[in-house]
Amino acid sequence: MLLYLDMCCIKQPFDDQSHPRIRLESEAVLGLLAAESDSLRFVRSAALWLENEQNPLPTRAARVRRWLGTPQPIPEATAVVSRASDMIKLGLKSFDALHVASAEAVGANALATCDDRLIAAARRAGPLISVRILGVVELAAEVLS
Repeated sequence: MLLYLDMCCIKQPFDDQSHPRIRLESEAVLGLLAAESDSLRFVRSAALWLENEQNPLPTRAARVRRWLGTPQPIPEATAVVSRASDMIKLGLKSFDALHVASAEAVGANALATCDDRLIAAARRAGPLISVRILGVVELAAEVLS
């Protein structure tokens, strides 16, 4: 299975863990990352790099950068940007649209997020989005059970 974690998932373990939802989502992210194997791999995209570089917290950005690894060239960059533009018209925010377009471009099976608005926008778009978009807790329950 090829999974795409959006930036809110990747950053969740660095947030204040005193909130129950953040703690639960952080545990889901960490559980998925720990389960990486030949059958469970993660997609890293230029959109993740770009969003991480806008992080105002240098320590957090550096830790995320280590997980992201070396930036990879964008396959079919023009097509990804065009697809993201189409998704913005469907109601997705700009970075969300770039993440979804990137996940689609590499054939990810699912995109996990902690962003309720992204999940709602994806549901409204329905079959116009070709990658499954779901909450990270829901995905972890599915993948890790």
